[in-house]
Amino acid sequence: MSHTADQQRRAAREHYNASLGDCPARQLLEAISGKWVTLVMLALAEGRQRHSDLRRKIPGVSQKMLTSTLRSLERDGLVSRELTAQVPVRTDYELTARGHSLLRIVFELKDWAEENKEDVASSRLEHDIGLPAVN
Repeated sequence: MSHTADQQRRAAREHYNASLGDCPARQLLEAISGKWVTLVMLALAEGRQRHSDLRRKIPGVSQKMLTSTLRSLERDGLVSRELTAQVPVRTDYELTARGHSLLRIVFELKDWAEENKEDVASSRLEHDIGLPAVN
């Protein structure tokens, strides 16, 4: 069955609609919007870091979660990993060019959060006060 050019464009838009669960853009948005992803990228903005350095700079992240986040970022081409043969083996991480291109957006998000934190806290408090009591 042949489709018109308009039908083909519409089908393509639906296929790459970030609202749809199987859309590649949505899957990428989910991967890069996690709490630890943002914090790891901000820490790596300072340059090459060892795993232990990142753990110190990111309070609350477990070794397992940091490792998982770094692997995901490496898989997506946002972070590179370099092993140095020594005892013990040294592993360093740094942002790739693609990671640096995303970093601008991460900094904008961080700046927005810092500028709006008081207003958001007030909104949360107002909302929570207005909620009915839960038994």
